[in-house]
Amino acid sequence: MQKPAPAAKKATQETVTLIDNATGKRFELPVIPGTIGPKVIDVRKLYADTGHFTYDPGYTSTGSCESKITYIDGDVGVLMHRGYKIEELAEHSDFMEVCYLLLNGELPTPAQKTKFERDITLHTMVHEQLNRFITGFRRDAHPVAVMCGVVGALSAFYHDSLDISDEHQRMVASFRLIAKMPTIAAMAFKYSIGQPFMYPRNDLKFAENFLYMTFGVPCEPYKVSPVLARAMDRIFILHADHEQNASTSTVRLAGSSGANPFACIAAGIASLWGPAHGGANEAVLKMLSEIGAKERIPEFIKRAKDKNDSFRLMGFGHRVYKNYDPRAAVMRKSCHDVLNELGVKREPMLDLAMELERIALEDDYFVSKKLFPNVDFYSGIILKAMGFPTSMFTALFALARTVGWIAQWKEMIEDPG
Repeated sequence: MQKPAPAAKKATQETVTLIDNATGKRFELPVIPGTIGPKVIDVRKLYADTGHFTYDPGYTSTGSCESKITYIDGDVGVLMHRGYKIEELAEHSDFMEVCYLLLNGELPTPAQKTKFERDITLHTMVHEQLNRFITGFRRDAHPVAVMCGVVGALSAFYHDSLDISDEHQRMVASFRLIAKMPTIAAMAFKYSIGQPFMYPRNDLKFAENFLYMTFGVPCEPYKVSPVLARAMDRIFILHADHEQNASTSTVRLAGSSGANPFACIAAGIASLWGPAHGGANEAVLKMLSEIGAKERIPEFIKRAKDKNDSFRLMGFGHRVYKNYDPRAAVMRKSCHDVLNELGVKREPMLDLAMELERIALEDDYFVSKKLFPNVDFYSGIILKAMGFPTSMFTALFALARTVGWIAQWKEMIEDPG
């Protein structure tokens, strides 16, 4: 009779030891390995076992959730969605493919992409009564204020997709939010300048449709530039998701109470509105306007180095990226493509920005601190060249980030833990 094979030894659980100096007690805390990136110390039972909390107000050393959507390594400048580098997605995919990837975990097949695009397209119109809702705002209302209010109000119009326990309703709500956000953003813009709303067109791609609704008028045909549409699409891709930042954490926190998805995304928009988050590219343009001329750059470089001066170089450095922002290189190329398409041979603000970039990257102070240009440094210049007022910058950010918020919200709702 053959002897049974010995049972495989179970892998030893890695732990870290915590010693309470007051009592001398030792506590073993489990260590959880990540698929990629640093390991995490599991502190879920810390208070029950030790009577102590952790303290990390900036979330600089805290993993707030388990997620398979986005990975960032700020030290080497890596951003990946579902394992795909952001540079590859920006070069070889379009926004609809990235949306599908974030929501489903894999890039779509041609048939899946066709169906997904069609599903989104069929939801681009908003309820006709929302037209009157928007006209209830003051004419000079900030577009983000309008978006925040209108997105929150969607729950009053679409009662058939509020049950978050129903998988089908979650899917319908997700499609509606992705599809309607460009329509709402364009309506907020049109209202601010006194032009009529433009209904979406089902024959146009996502970015093309948004540009048509934003810049088209009823009295003459609007031809969408392929170069501008591609640049807009890339901006959407580069802003689609960025791990557990302030607005994403806000969406997850709102969703943890069981709030409907429209309310959760409205909360995300409110968080994004802050100048330290979604308003950074607007701050870059304000800074460039303040500098005014290339001859004054050394003066402002000197001020940026002075700890006693409140001036800061906006668009340089990043809270997460301690190396070059991987999105910035893609955005830099798009910046030149857009300006060439529009015939802007010498855009003063771009000249100023390029010179500022050159001087800062040759300065030992900025190089040693790895204060490299980030995505906001270029995106504001592109959007200004395309005709968007600075008040629309955060609205566009919210439009792009909606899919990331939804993917993160959906992941949280479907997580049995």
